[in-house]
Amino acid sequence: MSLRALPDVELDAQREVAVRVEGVSKVFGQGRSAILALHQVSLELTRGEFVCLVGASGSGKSTLLNLLAGLEQPSAGRIENGGSRCALLFQEGALFPWLTAAGNVELALHLRGIARTERRRRALELLRLVRLDGFAQRRPHELSGGMRQRVALARALAQEADILLMDEPFGALDAITRDLLHDELETIWRERSLTVLFVTHNPREAARLGDRVVVFTSRPGSVAAEIQVTLNRPRRTDSALVASVAAEISDRLRSEVRAHGR
Repeated sequence: MSLRALPDVELDAQREVAVRVEGVSKVFGQGRSAILALHQVSLELTRGEFVCLVGASGSGKSTLLNLLAGLEQPSAGRIENGGSRCALLFQEGALFPWLTAAGNVELALHLRGIARTERRRRALELLRLVRLDGFAQRRPHELSGGMRQRVALARALAQEADILLMDEPFGALDAITRDLLHDELETIWRERSLTVLFVTHNPREAARLGDRVVVFTSRPGSVAAEIQVTLNRPRRTDSALVASVAAEISDRLRSEVRAHGR
């Protein structure tokens, strides 16, 4: 485990940086009511890397994702992604209830200017990719929670993004469904060479999925530590090795919460 430091020139030359966050702070509101959500966050994601971000509730994890997605602007510092496209996946699927599964995926393609016939073909292809063959015409209320998250993932992939930002996407699912989606996400990440930043409260989930785990301080959020996960893939959530890494993550989280009185 090590405190975060920006890489030196030699290390930087050995890898391609997909996202660089330098000294980013974010303040909401003004005057006495102002809330400092993030404080001088510096972080890099290597292209093709799977990074998990953990921290206490209210530590600014979602705020960082919103900044990376361009939904918010930093109050200080800068973010560089080399022009890469980012797709954001929320904890709730945020599907349009009046559209079918295929229609929700097609919407992302429509916004990219894809022709109608091609949209349908690609939507069905993406639904097959997330194992929803035969569910294209179902509306969200006809799908389970896991299926809705699969549709949301297909819609995110339809954006042809290089960087996938995931805000606790499996937090509301049962353990078995979550574990299956971990496998599917890992396969898609590898096949598409995506860069993933995955927010979670679950240390085991972070240890199961991440190449690296970034631990945030309590509010205002900043990078407290990083934990490299060198376990071979594929991993099992219930394995002793994953549990050992998860315990290290939990210990660091506890120390951060105690230090900030939260």
